Amino acid sequence: MSISFDKVFGIHQHTMRVRNERAEVIAGNLANADTPGFKARDIDFNEALIQQAKLLEEDPSPVKMVKTSSAHMDIKDLQRDPELIMKYRLPYQADTGNGNTVEVSTERMNYTSNSIEYQATMKFLNGRISKLMAALKTGA
Repeated sequence: MSISFDKVFGIHQHTMRVRNERAEVIAGNLANADTPGFKARDIDFNEALIQQAKLLEEDPSPVKMVKTSSAHMDIKDLQRDPELIMKYRLPYQADTGNGNTVEVSTERMNYTSNSIEYQATMKFLNGRISKLMAALKTGA
């Protein structure tokens, strides 16, 4: 009997990826806090999950694409449109004059919040894995 990760972990495995991508975007915002003209961006987490859920509903087991070169793109790279989930952040305070929209305090708060949510998802997945391991040990 095979175990499907989608059935065991549900959407949580995908939330880890989205949270990781969001952390990278926010870290990029913080790194460019002093760059003139830089526009802060963020990932719309809800939109990313909706998009992933639609992909899973439409085709839970897509036909395998044959790649003749390691340089070819993977089909999974084509299924998700990052521009739909990546948004420009609207600043809370007026522009400082250099066109940069990064507000360091807001970015730090978002990064911390995202990290806490990432850790919560990690704990949930670790609990699921522990339960699977316990079930496999008792069944063996």
